[in-house]
Amino acid sequence: MDRFILTERRGEVGVITLNRPEILNAWHSPMRQQLIAAFKAFEEDESVRAIILTGAGDRAFSAGQDLNETRTFDGARGQEWVGEWERLYDAMRSLSKPLIAALNGVAAGSAFQVALLCDFRIAHPGVRMGQPEINSGIASTTGPWMMREMIGLSRTIDLTLSGRLMEANECQAIGIINRIVPQERVMDEALSLAHELAAKPPVAMRLDKQRFREMTEAGFRDCLEAGARIQREAYASGEPARMMEQFLARRAASKA
Repeated sequence: MDRFILTERRGEVGVITLNRPEILNAWHSPMRQQLIAAFKAFEEDESVRAIILTGAGDRAFSAGQDLNETRTFDGARGQEWVGEWERLYDAMRSLSKPLIAALNGVAAGSAFQVALLCDFRIAHPGVRMGQPEINSGIASTTGPWMMREMIGLSRTIDLTLSGRLMEANECQAIGIINRIVPQERVMDEALSLAHELAAKPPVAMRLDKQRFREMTEAGFRDCLEAGARIQREAYASGEPARMMEQFLARRAASKA
């Protein structure tokens, strides 16, 4: 089986690496399934006390959704796709252990959302983050909910409708990057923080994370319900497929 996800142990810290560097660690269904399995394995391992999520290579944490997968969706598959994300986000939100994103490059679209679901984000000055889904014809549903929880409605509207990517310093200024360090120090800084958090009392850690989940559960379920409805309508319209074909054609032409 292809290893779209790599895992390793660094003492009490479990490290998960997104492993499709040839396409900027963009994910498709098999990769999401392997990521869910990795989170569950580290959650069930009592010797693991903290988790780091990062990307292979030095260009991207993840570019988000692999458009070669979603460009073929119809309305029913679009709705099913939301269910796949629900399972991944549930796996992340249910972790009793601290989760740190070691951002080694761009985090866009659903990868931006995954980064926001982590408890901490460590980055370097070249990292960019944002919600460019509108540019490829994908309506945003889970992303706006996460952003509103963390940065407020005004910035959420800006990022969702413009599709722009923020530079690292803007991300830190609005509170979604915790620390900026030199590129070669990102993983070391994430490991240092992970070991610090791993030493905290585990019951208190679990209960604190449980309470954060409880505080946001109603909004999370609402955005998923809306997402299933909205993605069915969006993909049934044919617009996402047209926009993604145009985007992929432009990208291919730029590489020619």
